[in-house]
Amino acid sequence: MPDQTVTIELFDQEPSTFAGGLLVYLVEEGISQATESDLVINRLLAQVRETGDFKGEEDQIFLLYPELISMEAARNVAAKRVLFVGLGKQDDAINGRRERLRLAGGTIAKQAGAVKAKEVLVVLPKKYLLDAVEIAQCLSEGLMLGSYRFDLYKQPKEDAPAVQVERFLLHDGGLAASAVHKGLELGWILASATCAARDMANQPGNNWTPADFAEYAKKLGKKSRLKCTILDKGNLQKLRMGGILGVNQGSAQPPFLVILEYRTNKKNPTILLVGKGLTFDAGGISAKQSVGMEEMKYDMCGGAAVLAAMRAIAEIGLAEMNVVALVPATENLSGSAALKPGDIIRHYGGKTSEIINTDAEGRLILADALAYGIETYKPQAVIDVATLTGAVIIGLGHHYTGLLGNNDQWANQLIEAGARVGEPLWRLPLGCEYRKQIDSKIADLKNAGSDRSGSTITAACYLQEFVGETPWVHLDIAGTAWNFTEKSYIPKGPSGIGARTLVDCLRQWRPIQSADKN
Repeated sequence: MPDQTVTIELFDQEPSTFAGGLLVYLVEEGISQATESDLVINRLLAQVRETGDFKGEEDQIFLLYPELISMEAARNVAAKRVLFVGLGKQDDAINGRRERLRLAGGTIAKQAGAVKAKEVLVVLPKKYLLDAVEIAQCLSEGLMLGSYRFDLYKQPKEDAPAVQVERFLLHDGGLAASAVHKGLELGWILASATCAARDMANQPGNNWTPADFAEYAKKLGKKSRLKCTILDKGNLQKLRMGGILGVNQGSAQPPFLVILEYRTNKKNPTILLVGKGLTFDAGGISAKQSVGMEEMKYDMCGGAAVLAAMRAIAEIGLAEMNVVALVPATENLSGSAALKPGDIIRHYGGKTSEIINTDAEGRLILADALAYGIETYKPQAVIDVATLTGAVIIGLGHHYTGLLGNNDQWANQLIEAGARVGEPLWRLPLGCEYRKQIDSKIADLKNAGSDRSGSTITAACYLQEFVGETPWVHLDIAGTAWNFTEKSYIPKGPSGIGARTLVDCLRQWRPIQSADKN
């Protein structure tokens, strides 16, 4: 599987000596200088401003060629091109400032591709109202995420050889070099993990199967401090995981429960992450419409986000926390042995479920994983991530991930993390009135209501049956895992959403003080 090939590193010489394809300065609206010390660049910026073509507004760019400028001093700039990128006006919205840097990074990556620049140097803005670590981190994320491409299955065109960025360089711009280096490394790790999640999702269903989830986790375990355990079909049968096994009945591909553990100390709190790993979802007997069904290879984006987060956590290191990730992986097809509407399954732990709709399968495999993970690892808190319901797209579109949970403090921590990384979350209610919609006359519950009303919420109610009193948050990413809000650093197709939110939340973890429940 392809991995991020673009590199990013510090540049410790004067920007004027950079002889690569593109030299970039970030400019805020209302601030006249691009740099404190480079008079040539400041004069060039002043001339550009005089034309009225560039003010430093958000998303504004201005590209110039020093060799073509009559000003004698401009010829001392070694770069082939100079690009000014606007950051907009200074304000107090710190999350907005973070996001503007990511967007600027994405814009730079696209412009670099357009002019076929293999090396790009970006000079950081010293007076930008964020600390140096965050400036470097957010910009690095934008650069790396914006340069993402997936062309594994495309034949190279002989008459038009592909030219893309090979290396990004950051100049500290007067900021502390050690802080810039720290932020650069953090941004690289998070962006690389997110790109890995995009790669998993972009793979076709015949090249990303439940076995591929297992193999990817094994490789992570071998090259990092993560412990990998794979439960195969025989293990799942012994554990009586009727949800995973039931969904898998119509597929020729065997199911797996993938487990990764990041351990520090037994005394430290354990957080459980669970990601839906449906590598292809045809709906089973309750078959989906054929139009758009090819996108159901994306039904594993929750599992991809969780594995990507674990990859980043292992590289960054969390000193006072244990993290366990579970990915139940299977296909949902309509083979001769497939689960049928009206069947009853028994989940791990004994709870029974009447199957009303075989296309409401994600909650079945997540329920087994949640119940098993909570009983086995005794976590202090749980997050599950899943492309669970089409209804969340009706409610929130492709701009917010739906969040539901049983604990206000834990939910708020996730919402704050999503806001910090530019992956916004919107909380929906839970309650007994919704839970009644999945009452069954012949089993403990049923996997879908009699109609589609509140179906994002009733799906979460189903999962809630398997978490008990443990603080738990469910993220429904069906609307944001692909076709997410158009951004310069988010491509069409899979976004890799969730990985950075999970890592940021765990890095900022605050112990839950009480049994505060929704």
